[in-house]
Amino acid sequence: MSQTEAGWGAGPSARYETLADRFRPVFAEIRANAAERDRTRILPHAEIGWLREATFTTLRLAPEQGGHGASLPELFALLIELSQADSNVTNALRAHFGFTEDALCASSDAWRTAWLARIGAGATIGSGVSETGPAKVGAFDTVVRRRDGGFVVDGRKFYTTGSLFADYIHLSAEDETGGAVTAAVPVRAPGVTVVDDWDGFGQALTASGTVTFEGVALDPDLIKPDPARFPYAMAFFQLVHLATLAGIGRAAAEDVARLVAERTRVYSHGNAGRSAEDPQIQAVVGRVRANAYAAGAVVLKSAEALQRVYAAHQAGDGPATERATTLADVEVNQAVSVVTDLVLQATTSLFDALGASAVKSGLGLDRYWRNARTIASHNPRIYRDRIVGAFAITGASPPRQYRVGTA
Repeated sequence: MSQTEAGWGAGPSARYETLADRFRPVFAEIRANAAERDRTRILPHAEIGWLREATFTTLRLAPEQGGHGASLPELFALLIELSQADSNVTNALRAHFGFTEDALCASSDAWRTAWLARIGAGATIGSGVSETGPAKVGAFDTVVRRRDGGFVVDGRKFYTTGSLFADYIHLSAEDETGGAVTAAVPVRAPGVTVVDDWDGFGQALTASGTVTFEGVALDPDLIKPDPARFPYAMAFFQLVHLATLAGIGRAAAEDVARLVAERTRVYSHGNAGRSAEDPQIQAVVGRVRANAYAAGAVVLKSAEALQRVYAAHQAGDGPATERATTLADVEVNQAVSVVTDLVLQATTSLFDALGASAVKSGLGLDRYWRNARTIASHNPRIYRDRIVGAFAITGASPPRQYRVGTA
């Protein structure tokens, strides 16, 4: 069934349905056991493998590079559909798709060519950016040192989402002088230890735990010549979270509608002989669905802003890229509070359409709120309205980086 036929609206391009149809059988297979995997904490190694085999991980690459030439709006529309199946899987691939954008926008021809070839051949990349140690805001305790004509990495990372499932870890670190270093570290290199110790109450299957690097030898070719990220990086990574939220909203909407349709027990003070015919119940289901619809529409509109940055950057127009980046950051920041509120409300109010049995663990309905609440805690939304207000009043650009550390 197409997005349009399902009532979620047309995709972002004329070819979207053809592109999406390639992956929908995989999405359906992922969704079939998502609640059980969440309940029993089975990590999605197999599910990510299915997506890799289906070439989902090469979406943004050109066909001649092993990809599908997907635009950014097409990518985000597909991430919404994947999140509808299992938001953990989208989150686990977030760093991979961000690294892909880095490769597409890299200033070094050699780096870009090498990494597009690796990604096209099926390589995947996890996250090794955040730390929980005493490093100051904007600094890292993880260090890349020169040794015997090569490099060695020592340090510890947390929130290493997706690294347990990946071939490489995208590393942000410092050199011996405090300069920024960006590298790709092979997950299976001697001295790399990936531990699944993430114990959050949501997004529990993303392997967002600890990675340690102990004297890890690093080939110089794996260090990015220019450590800077792609211009729309902050907007991109936040929009992946919003697409994930929109997908959670869709899944919650479809589940509550199905369960109401199946329900035979009613309350004596209700309005009909079946819940499915009770207008108050119908209104609850309708509001959950409307929230999910609006969240998806906002995400796809924001994705158009990212596409404009990418186009300006690929054209080599520096001033246009700078201006488009600022506006993309504004659009995504504007979307954060709205999408978050819509989905948190939807994943809470869905229970009003059902009885006490809806809280049974076997249904897994609680995972929608838990996952949405966990995602919404990244890069706190409480700052976003202020950032947008400052732009509206004074023209101040949103910050280009979000870092966490000691003051």
